[in-house]
Amino acid sequence: MTGDSAYAAAPFDHGKADIILRSSDNIDFRVIKLFLSLASSSLETLLHIPQSTEASNDREIKDGLAVIRMQENNKTLDTLLRFCYPCTLAEDPKLKVAEDLVEVLEASRKYSLDTIERKVHRALSNHETLKAEPLRCFAIARRGRAHKETLLAAKYKLTQPLIPSWFQGIGLITATDLLALLTYHQKCGDTVYALKNDLSWIESHHRSSKACAWFSSENRPNPRSSETSKGEKGKRGKKGEKGERGKKEKVVYASESDDSRCQCIGSTTAKYRLFGSQSREWWEDFMEVTFLGLRDKPCRTTVESFVAKTVQSVRAQGCPNCSFNIANYMRDFSKLLTRKVEEGVSKIDLNLVYSTSSTV
Repeated sequence: MTGDSAYAAAPFDHGKADIILRSSDNIDFRVIKLFLSLASSSLETLLHIPQSTEASNDREIKDGLAVIRMQENNKTLDTLLRFCYPCTLAEDPKLKVAEDLVEVLEASRKYSLDTIERKVHRALSNHETLKAEPLRCFAIARRGRAHKETLLAAKYKLTQPLIPSWFQGIGLITATDLLALLTYHQKCGDTVYALKNDLSWIESHHRSSKACAWFSSENRPNPRSSETSKGEKGKRGKKGEKGERGKKEKVVYASESDDSRCQCIGSTTAKYRLFGSQSREWWEDFMEVTFLGLRDKPCRTTVESFVAKTVQSVRAQGCPNCSFNIANYMRDFSKLLTRKVEEGVSKIDLNLVYSTSSTV
């Protein structure tokens, strides 16, 4: 019965067509077999059906053309056929990352349309798309059994908080898939967070305290500065201003590498000491908030965000030594920390089981 079927739009209504492909939702595509046969040997085999002018029990004829029923819906079939046709008749369609892209990917494999499969993979690997919708890309790639693209999307997911809200495409994956993704994210965060407990990677990079004097005590406390105890008047700075009673004075650092003395407050803890030296308070604050952020979002953008905030904060304090150089110093450290973050993430496996016989 052909009464319920409708014809597809151009170019799949051509008068020179020699076969009809009917989609699963009853849209008839009048196509030229030669174009499809050249695009895919699998399609060539499918289309190799003896022509007949009369309908038989196992073959439908419409307008004198054999009708082949396809498993794909009209949207998927339209996309595949446009890629198979020459550009003079049909431009290659733009592949948008959406749930129906899974059908295109599966059909391209089914009919050995390798070029189309590669184009789908490229669409799933698009930086802007991954940045905007990593979870949706993950779901589509996972359902489509695109291994590399699934892992790539999982890495982009690290730019978002660990626990996601509802997202488009969530119905494409199983609870096991989602659990594997969240476990991967958590392991990446824990691995990166552990860097704060052992700073040997910073010391190995700088090799000596002189190389990192800007955040540790190669800038040593100026002997003319001290904490003033209650009831005493302390001196600080070049002009020897008087300290207020009962308040803690800034520890003023005299840099061996810079004639301008640092006026930043020194840390009162030993948490982030390097080469056994006291660090500055702003450096301790930076490490604390940055690693908390990295535990939730272990990625480059987290590092860059907190570096930018720290540069702004230190400049606002007006230290004549640090304000001038902080941007350069923190940019260099940002590169080091980012490299360590990416090294840590690269060691974590995304534990997903792939089947060659199913789409899940």
